[in-house]
Amino acid sequence: MATAIVTGASRGIGAAIARELAARGHDVVVNCSGSIDKAEAVAAACREQGVRALAMAWDVSDFAACQTAVRQIRDELDAPTILVNNAGITADGLLLRMKEEQFDRVLQVNLKGAFNMMQACASVMVRARTGRIINLSSVAGVMGNAGQVNYAASKAGIIGMTKSAAKELGARGITVNAIAPGFIATDMTDALPAEVRERAERQIALGRFGRPEEIAALAGFLASDGAGYITGQVIVADGGLG
Repeated sequence: MATAIVTGASRGIGAAIARELAARGHDVVVNCSGSIDKAEAVAAACREQGVRALAMAWDVSDFAACQTAVRQIRDELDAPTILVNNAGITADGLLLRMKEEQFDRVLQVNLKGAFNMMQACASVMVRARTGRIINLSSVAGVMGNAGQVNYAASKAGIIGMTKSAAKELGARGITVNAIAPGFIATDMTDALPAEVRERAERQIALGRFGRPEEIAALAGFLASDGAGYITGQVIVADGGLG
């Protein structure tokens, strides 16, 4: 089986994806930016599936750190042929009030971070002539969201980057796809005021927020042999919100 890297995997959707890939028999690297104890707990859960798993901390917005991390993973486990770019942050604010650093930091982590990891891993995948890259976008990147100009821009950028990379890497047996979740029950959405949650649920056809495991199941499929002829796609998983 393959070696998978899941960024931002110490909690929420990333943690669920790491566990899903481990359940499918893949060795897993659980990336975090600082919560190494939480990442180690996720790695421990992955190891219970009988696979190897490492918890590693590095900042995906740091190009050199990503290159170093991939080399270390190649040496300690194997060359990674599955990459899930899940790491992301928010720094919400209205356009007219948003500070420059709010905009820049969100794009550095969410968009440039995904680029950094794709470039570091793609060079390995090209030599192996196989690979699965799965980028986490968002419905905000498809339909926009008030108060999230920076976040929506980063997630829309991931869609364009996914489609372009799919065209570049397809001839080497590498697929590149994106998942655009809607409202998912995570720490981020738990922090929403009750009235915002209730209003959102009324707009969702299924009448509820999604579960991280539902996004993880989709990521697991896209990483599988069964998804070998799917590339350059954006799969929206929003319960009918859009």
